[in-house]
Amino acid sequence: MTPQPPREPARPGARHRVVVLALDGLLPFELGIPQRIFGKARGADGRRLYDIVTCSIRPPGPVETDADFAVLIANGPEALATADTVVVPASHELGPVYEDGVLTPELAAALAHIRPGTRLVSICTGGYILAAAGFLDGRPATTHWFHAEHFQRLFPKVRVDADVLFVDDGDVLTSAGVAAGIDLCLHLVRRDHGTAVANDVARRTVVPPHRDGGQAQYIQRPVPQPQSAGTTAARAWALARLHEPIQLRDMARQESMSVRTFTRRFREEVGVSPGQWLTRQRVERARHLLESTDLSIDQIAHDAGFGTAQSMRQHLQGALGVTPTAYRRTFRSGGPTPAAPQRQP
Repeated sequence: MTPQPPREPARPGARHRVVVLALDGLLPFELGIPQRIFGKARGADGRRLYDIVTCSIRPPGPVETDADFAVLIANGPEALATADTVVVPASHELGPVYEDGVLTPELAAALAHIRPGTRLVSICTGGYILAAAGFLDGRPATTHWFHAEHFQRLFPKVRVDADVLFVDDGDVLTSAGVAAGIDLCLHLVRRDHGTAVANDVARRTVVPPHRDGGQAQYIQRPVPQPQSAGTTAARAWALARLHEPIQLRDMARQESMSVRTFTRRFREEVGVSPGQWLTRQRVERARHLLESTDLSIDQIAHDAGFGTAQSMRQHLQGALGVTPTAYRRTFRSGGPTPAAPQRQP
């Protein structure tokens, strides 16, 4: 199977339908991520923005998990034909897909129901399914770091990046393991409906509102060692004054550290440099203001800390692939934002 050109958009007023494919050996946590994230997304009028349906590759019935229970799936593979987005969570029983990189006849027949142009999403080892079907040929993709080397050997046509949380390649998106699936689903809500809706979902779900796709999967020290100073206070200090010029030495001073020590500790805790993190926070601030206010581009550039409209334009173009004006027009017209490249310099 190969990626198909986009199909015609859904009928006006129809909710975006997400169909989640449940495979034997599935991980219950990851199966529930799409329902939890997309199911919490609401418009300004309180209406649900997505319909979420779960299906298996067989007629309705039980599907085994990697736990000591099965789940009863009410829909067969025909449900894939109704999808605007298909999500393939991880499974620990991929058989020939994992061993030889080929689909079973049953799985191939199920995937054949997917209409051309359907958005495809994988969580963790769910990417093996997309790769075996040919959807990832020639594309950038990721999976759980533990499987990345095997994944690349099995699918040499895929451009595997094992160092990121997720990869957005437009109509095909892949993520690393477990929590990265939450990040990717939140990213899709943000892409479809803006930061305000995505942040509301994050608040309801009690998860961080945004971890950039280019962030490292594995952070050396996610939690500071006991009695070891961290960088949390410096990040809070910076977020409170994004509109001001912020120097690295100013952030280091908040933690009473040298610049060198602070930079090392920051990267260990956050996974990126202080400069990269600060730029991403400013991009997010600019996105929020573009979506939710009528402030001028110059004022937003000032409030987000870019200084000039030209500087903000360059940063948004690099992060999102669109200009501030185009980004604002997209959300004011009610349409989804274009796909954003997730690799950061």
